[in-house]
Amino acid sequence: MRRIRGTSLACLVAVVAAAGAVAPPASADASGAGLSEQRRLADRRFVATGDRAYEVGAEDGRYPATGWHIRGEMGGFWSPPIKLLDGLWFAVDGQWLSAERFTSGAGFVEMELAGPGGLRVRRTDVVPDGGRAALVGLSFPGPARRVALSVDAHSELLSAYPWGWTTPSQETANLADTGGFDGRNLVFRESADGERPHEYAAVVGSELAPDGHALGAGHRGPQEPAVVCPPADPAPPRCDDGPFGRGTGGRLTYTLDVPRGGRTVWFAVAGSDDGVAAATAESRSALRDPGRALARKLAGRADLAARTRVDLPGDRLLQRSVEWSKQNLADSVQEARGLDVFASREGTRFPPPAGTVDVARWVGAGWPDYPWIFATDAEYTAFASVAAGQFEPIKAHLRALRDISEIVNGGSGKVVHEVTPDGQVYFGANDDPGNTDESAKFPSTVALIWRWTGDDAFRDEMYDAAVRAMRYVTALDADADGWPEGLGNVERPGMGGEKLDVAVYTVRGLRDLADLAASRGDRAVAGWASAQAGRRERAFERTWWYGGDAAAYADSLSDPGDVAVFQRHWTGLTPMEAELPGGPLAAPGNARLALAQRERDCYTGEFGLFHTGSGPTSAPAGNTGPSCDSVVSAVPAEWATFSLNTAVAAVAEGNYGRLGPQRRYTTGNARIQLDPAVWEMPGAMPEVAPSPDFVANIERDFLGRSSVLQAWGAYGVLWPVVRQQLGVDPDVGRGRLSVVPALPPGQERIAGHDIRLGTGSLDVTATRTAHALTVSVRAALRAELTLGAVLPAGATVAGVRLDGRPAAYRQRTTARGGEVLLAAGTGGRHTLEVRLR
Repeated sequence: MRRIRGTSLACLVAVVAAAGAVAPPASADASGAGLSEQRRLADRRFVATGDRAYEVGAEDGRYPATGWHIRGEMGGFWSPPIKLLDGLWFAVDGQWLSAERFTSGAGFVEMELAGPGGLRVRRTDVVPDGGRAALVGLSFPGPARRVALSVDAHSELLSAYPWGWTTPSQETANLADTGGFDGRNLVFRESADGERPHEYAAVVGSELAPDGHALGAGHRGPQEPAVVCPPADPAPPRCDDGPFGRGTGGRLTYTLDVPRGGRTVWFAVAGSDDGVAAATAESRSALRDPGRALARKLAGRADLAARTRVDLPGDRLLQRSVEWSKQNLADSVQEARGLDVFASREGTRFPPPAGTVDVARWVGAGWPDYPWIFATDAEYTAFASVAAGQFEPIKAHLRALRDISEIVNGGSGKVVHEVTPDGQVYFGANDDPGNTDESAKFPSTVALIWRWTGDDAFRDEMYDAAVRAMRYVTALDADADGWPEGLGNVERPGMGGEKLDVAVYTVRGLRDLADLAASRGDRAVAGWASAQAGRRERAFERTWWYGGDAAAYADSLSDPGDVAVFQRHWTGLTPMEAELPGGPLAAPGNARLALAQRERDCYTGEFGLFHTGSGPTSAPAGNTGPSCDSVVSAVPAEWATFSLNTAVAAVAEGNYGRLGPQRRYTTGNARIQLDPAVWEMPGAMPEVAPSPDFVANIERDFLGRSSVLQAWGAYGVLWPVVRQQLGVDPDVGRGRLSVVPALPPGQERIAGHDIRLGTGSLDVTATRTAHALTVSVRAALRAELTLGAVLPAGATVAGVRLDGRPAAYRQRTTARGGEVLLAAGTGGRHTLEVRLR
């Protein structure tokens, strides 16, 4: 059951700050409400994050063995690059507490725990940013009483890499932990000398001094004795430790006097990969003033929530998804220090490091199995990040990608694919065959960030790496046809060596590089990149359009002869999704055919776009769904709906002004985040939606689920609203801003407030009546402002007024439709009225 509580976040911050460590908050999020769940809490995961630590558990307050990279060990408490604990459990008067209600908030989670004699204890978990510790607060209500409080902790000190199947694996890498007591805290260690010496430590304790303690192999609270997951499936529906577990446990006991007005007790789980002294210092810092730490976290999230506030009266679900997606992005920021960078060749080697990155900060891909540095994920997530005004994390992510790629690839220009927070590059070194698309997208991401921030220093810092990336990509062309070889987002049997998404993002990357080069006065690179892009653009439609009743672009080309291969993959939408400086790549006629085809039931289900559509196939499994074309594909349908696929579909529709069909896809991603019938963790957008070929996460065991929180799906919410519906198109680096809204069908008003652009901000409101379109803006930045509106189909212009006076205007036809445009000076407040006939 879902419950929304209406506590104002601003008031909440003030109350918590004033009260110090008295009481964690009632549920509140950026819109003044938390999201609560009571059903099947034992089957649902939660995530609580800070930028240097995080926690993954179940919403009933237990910690089942979770995840598959290190089988069963991806949950619990982590401080990258190491895991600290399997879990933390609480008992009152000998009874283990279990949650009966779970609530997601903005920057924290909360549980209502059931205790003996009808006692209800509120548990608040928050991970302060900047420190390597998680805080857990237990609030005991009045009346006055004395309770016996016990805390169990079970350690599992291990590194983020190696994994369960790599060379070496955690079977040999994970060593036995030892447990101790320092007079106040449980202290866990894992030490090694020799080739790879380390000193991992975790400290568990409270602001209170315990009455007693115990140490031993178990101490998993209600999960004792532990069920250990087998090394391979089949696995029991639920287990408590992975096959590589080498942890140990301990218990702290307290006598707690609760006054009539209630009392809150705080606990910290802190850690370090630099020994016990560092972990102890982290614990002391976290417990110095937990209430204030919570208040700072809430205040920071309130600041983020205040940016890009949208008002969508005709689509409140999407409005709420924008608010929660901003929080999801903030939840995904991570940092690690002292990364010893090495290429593991897909986990088959463990060589000495090629170099060190002192600090890496990034937007993690997904929890619990993908909280790491990825190129593809970030390059999609960047669009959501800039639209949300969260510039700093995505800039840092690009720096981390550049620094790691430069070290492991020796300045070749190739961008790495996947990096763990200890510096392991699993895939994307020079000797690996891909992913080519990640290098092609790198200059576009740099250009995107520069246009929204106007940060010339960032552009200049990234410029050489962007040039090298496109030189690298264009050189991957053995047959000199203009289409680079190498891996894209999809790899399936029968695909040709040249992939559609690689081709699309190569064209976009060249255009964006040319734009960056021109802004710096680098005529040579600008000319080269423009010529390279122009050659490919002129050949794109005749080369890639598959045509016929497929009504689609080919997924890949097979050599020799650039033979078109069609397999119905989601990447078929990338020609419509990729926006070049002059508009989307795909020709409008073909784009409309392809988009309409993808909207049919052979490609799109209840929650969005399938990974691979259905139709005739030579695959042994045969065709398991409807057919929208007669082409015989070599692969079967994969009816799994990823939030990224749906995001790409939403953006593709918006690029061509198809805001009616777009709503199907924005609603799909919003529902898996906010619909109580669908969500796993309230407010968190997952990696994969319930779909015919993917059973919902809560129906799967904890070892084989998709991510409960995945960052890239926010692309399909924030970008369609801010860039496409509100029409915000900044080029702040050149001192220009265009605002040309397009109202979705049936909606009369949309608005956005405090949209961050450069060092300023923008408010925009667009309204529609039967006879007029009105666009009002407040541009708090110095930029040459172009105002406009997308005309309804079939409408003609009767007149245009700017700030109440007749104004000269121009009209143009774009992929979005007919537009009215005029110059509106440099920033400030302005109102455009377009009268229609």
